[in-house]
Amino acid sequence: MLLSRVSPPPETERLESVSGGVMAALGPSGPGLLCVTGVPAVPALRRALLPLAQKLALLDGAERARILKSHGLGSDVPLKNPDRTVSSFAKQLKYMGHPTLPWTSNLPEHGYDNGNLSKENAIEDEQELRDPGFEHLGNTFNLLGSCMMEVGLQVARLCDRKTGGQELESSLLDSGTAKGRLIHYHSKLDNLIIKNLREDQTVRLQRETKSSDILNVSRTSLADLWQQWHYDYGIFTVLTAPMFLMAYDPPDGHTCLQLFDSVRDRILMVKAPPESFIVQVGESADILSKGKLRSTLHSVIRPGLGDLCRETFVVFLQPAWDKILCISNNSVASTRQEVSTPTEAICGDHDEEKESKSGRQGEIVRAVPPLCSRLRDGMTFAEFSRETTRQYYGGGGTQSRR
Repeated sequence: MLLSRVSPPPETERLESVSGGVMAALGPSGPGLLCVTGVPAVPALRRALLPLAQKLALLDGAERARILKSHGLGSDVPLKNPDRTVSSFAKQLKYMGHPTLPWTSNLPEHGYDNGNLSKENAIEDEQELRDPGFEHLGNTFNLLGSCMMEVGLQVARLCDRKTGGQELESSLLDSGTAKGRLIHYHSKLDNLIIKNLREDQTVRLQRETKSSDILNVSRTSLADLWQQWHYDYGIFTVLTAPMFLMAYDPPDGHTCLQLFDSVRDRILMVKAPPESFIVQVGESADILSKGKLRSTLHSVIRPGLGDLCRETFVVFLQPAWDKILCISNNSVASTRQEVSTPTEAICGDHDEEKESKSGRQGEIVRAVPPLCSRLRDGMTFAEFSRETTRQYYGGGGTQSRR
């Protein structure tokens, strides 16, 4: 009896186990990423929202602009470029406490037929939208985004408790908003459609890659990426598991998201259940936690199949723009291992394999500007954001021509 009284209750043990697992994943020795499952309403919201990304990307520009405006969305990529590999539709999301989900039980299975949804939420002017499949775009965007923001806040709260700090959750709440992005990663066929090529030209697009080679990381170069190698510079990035459209479905939960593990000098492919959230650590969390959390260097691989596209929804959780980032007496510099030339440990015995890995990681080194060149002690988050964007994408930036 005495032993049972001092033993922690099962729920306490479970929470401690979960907390330990989160810190192992997000801490300095982990990948800087974790998977969250079992969030209510997410499967229906994901199925409703993600297919709309491709539909928006392939619309006529004027019609797309009209639909986006009616739902309070914009874009942060040049949509007039027919060779773009990504289309993104974005808006600022406000922290509003726990989201209410009044109509998610009526969401369609695949997100195309919204005829059964509550008419209270329908937009009456169908001529303005032209396609009734978009009538709940804004509402679904907001609801799924709110769920993801709440997940991010709970992860921040847990990390604060385990690291003994109070910076992460308060920094997110002080910012007041997060940025949501609905993203369509174009297939090669999408780009041909956008360019209005003749039908016989699109038919000639063949599958030249075997399914066994689709996710072969050893053959991946920067030219094969939907999204180049980079660190997110906010606190956390919360993503839905991606949805793949067209004829091919990647096996075993592959996401086409890949991480660079600087501790072990290797590239890892991410797998996740389809109706889960992925949480990545950004550089600001690395800084605010004094190196107790580890930011994630990542990219998105573009498979060889010409008719495969990828849809996802991302929420970027970041501090207020005027948040001061202090690196004095901060262990980030010592714990954060910038990408460097590979060690002998990751290389196989075969010289050709060594050269392949060395060359690939050399490309990553050139693509990612080091943190020390982008961050000065006392910078505001706004200044850090501008400098990071400039060094990645500005004139002469490491990825300005990619």
